[in-house]
Amino acid sequence: MLDTLASLGEFLGGMAVIGGVIFAVIQVRHYRQQRRDAAAIELMHAVLGPQFGEAFRLLGFVSDGISASEVRAKGAEYEEAALTMFIMYETIGLLVFRGVAQFHLVHELTGGTVVAMWRKLRVYFEGIREERSHERIAEWFQWLAERFEEHEARAPTQPAQKRFADWEPRT
Repeated sequence: MLDTLASLGEFLGGMAVIGGVIFAVIQVRHYRQQRRDAAAIELMHAVLGPQFGEAFRLLGFVSDGISASEVRAKGAEYEEAALTMFIMYETIGLLVFRGVAQFHLVHELTGGTVVAMWRKLRVYFEGIREERSHERIAEWFQWLAERFEEHEARAPTQPAQKRFADWEPRT
């Protein structure tokens, strides 16, 4: 009888440990999803901010490959706009690399803009790197734009309005 109770106790103890491990795994997954959701919300706030909007308005009309001297000649507001893009996409690039922000979500939200802005500002940042002898300036901005370009080359996507034309909200 005692052997049976001891065996039952060992079994129940083992089940409790297994249950605890399963619970911990579920909690860790839940926490990671919450962290991703929070990162997505912060990303959305940053993209919707007035500084980004103003920077996009100014830089949207400059030609691809604008140099540092050409940006400076346009005035301080253009250089500030370039720095706004730099700070925004430098941060987002690192967050994507570290897995805090999901690649596909960031690509859906800002992919075309990142690539377009890098095409416009690549020569500008290369000039800044050379002037300051600092190759790491805008490194994550460049990395992110290059990853998005590679992704599009491998698996081109249609614009959302075409890709999800049949979408309906969940009820």
